[in-house]
Amino acid sequence: MMILTTNPPDKEPAMRSSKFLAKIRSGNVARVCALGHYIPSYVCHAAHYDFDAIWLDCEHRAWTDREIQSMLSYFHQFDIDCMLRVPTLEKARLYRYLEDGATGLMIPHVSTPERAKELVQSIKFPPLGDRGLDGASMDSEFHFAGGETYTDEANRETFLVVQIETPEAVENVDKIAAVEGVDGLFLGPGDLGLRIRKLNLDFTIDEARAKVAEACKKHGKAWGLPAADEAQIKQFASEGAQILAHGGEFMTLKTMLAEASEKFDRAVE
Repeated sequence: MMILTTNPPDKEPAMRSSKFLAKIRSGNVARVCALGHYIPSYVCHAAHYDFDAIWLDCEHRAWTDREIQSMLSYFHQFDIDCMLRVPTLEKARLYRYLEDGATGLMIPHVSTPERAKELVQSIKFPPLGDRGLDGASMDSEFHFAGGETYTDEANRETFLVVQIETPEAVENVDKIAAVEGVDGLFLGPGDLGLRIRKLNLDFTIDEARAKVAEACKKHGKAWGLPAADEAQIKQFASEGAQILAHGGEFMTLKTMLAEASEKFDRAVE
């Protein structure tokens, strides 16, 4: 009887490279779409249509730990980055998302450089931060890519994006952008716009966006925000934005169902 054996590779494989970071480092725009529900097929379709990352929203949507772990396996299967927006600031849970396979974390409501530095400490390995070491999870292919170079590769191929969503964050944006280990700033027009209106602030979203762009250009960081349509994608890209989010299952399903209902109305009536 023939016995098939698998020989170990001569060299330990490197951990997965980030498409999101590759786009940013080459000076291009990283294409991001959003997902807030457990739809594995969405990951496949987003990868097929050349998105670099999916913004997986765990802040405003309910996910169990096992659902997140399961979804992250699809991201690796179809070779697309997961930018996971977290529901917690607990240190061990933050870097566990990276261990489970998220390529990067998006942190909401980062209003001070001190908070940004705390986040770097939580999710970056030394010398940048103080992340705990496992090296035997999804991100290291369960130890096959967890050798001597693992921590350096993890620092290089994972990312931290902080959201600018409050007046304090706008005021501190230059200091936040200067924090080593922060890879990008993402303006949150929903939360920030709410505060501008309700607190009668004396600046606009456009002015806040200009401040974010200026700070990131000064400190060599990427920045971005959601884009509602093609015109905004073009406008924001021309202003230097490299992290642009457009498209998601929530609005897509809503639009599709509205169109389907209109077709029924016309056909039945």
